[in-house]
Amino acid sequence: MTESLPLKTHDAAVQPATRFLGLTERQIAFVLLALAPAFFCSNMLVARATHDLIPPVALAFWRWAVTFVLLSPITFAVLWRHRAALRREWLDLLILGGLGMGVCGAFVYIGADSTTATNIGLIYAASPILIVLFARLFYGEALSGLQALGVVVCLIGVLAIVCKGDPNILLELRFVVGDLWIATAATAWAVYSLLLRHRDSGLPMIARFAAITAGGLIIMIPFYLGEMAAGDLTTWNLSTLATILFLALVPSCGAYLSYAKIQRTLGAGPTSLLMYLIPLYNGVLAFFLLDETLEFYHLIGAAMVLPGIYLATRKARS
Repeated sequence: MTESLPLKTHDAAVQPATRFLGLTERQIAFVLLALAPAFFCSNMLVARATHDLIPPVALAFWRWAVTFVLLSPITFAVLWRHRAALRREWLDLLILGGLGMGVCGAFVYIGADSTTATNIGLIYAASPILIVLFARLFYGEALSGLQALGVVVCLIGVLAIVCKGDPNILLELRFVVGDLWIATAATAWAVYSLLLRHRDSGLPMIARFAAITAGGLIIMIPFYLGEMAAGDLTTWNLSTLATILFLALVPSCGAYLSYAKIQRTLGAGPTSLLMYLIPLYNGVLAFFLLDETLEFYHLIGAAMVLPGIYLATRKARS
């Protein structure tokens, strides 16, 4: 998943009737709603496809470094005007960057070395459940009985995936280490999302995203240097450059801007469909592009994770 920021929604009726390629703004948003899940899950697919090509911290670092460069032309002047807010919020930006770009970036790439893209997508799909739980634990947000049921159902589904449908794996504490890396990344994403929502900021939306990206790069520098010192070096060639550029353009900028456009035009309800579509797109694309097999436990897990997400987030959507 890419690290997108929540936006204020607006009534689609008040949006200007601009057209692009003969499509209205609302029609464009629906096209993006069909494409955005592929943008988001492309990070998981590339993580698995290139797990032996680029070291994980290097891949996360350069992905977000290029993303920051791409954002700079439209954010540099805004960040300069809000430099007082940057000085005031520097610790928040470092923490958010470390979670959103560091842990949620590098850990996914580390996990991809020993687990499948299908597992990554389905385990990561549980992050909205963790957001609901943490919001209850740390911010006292209400949790209805229906939401609690959704949390339980979703977590059982995730356990079914991690344990590959074999309860003995859980009883004997035998896990694929990659699944544990992904579960940690999903937890970090939940914390990142909550902090993003509850920590006040004087920065405009896209400028805050750029500043968080910069904070993530600062946090990753010592880990990147440590990775290189350990002898895990990047081989720079056309494949490496193409991979990094793709990650910066599609699951970073492309997914983020698509999400922004969809939520601004269609509102929060249709945008929430993304959380259900991403693991489905991911499983299908992994099957066709990476020759991954869909096992029975994947189907059982998905049959519990997706309804669990719906139940747990239903109150927020309504």
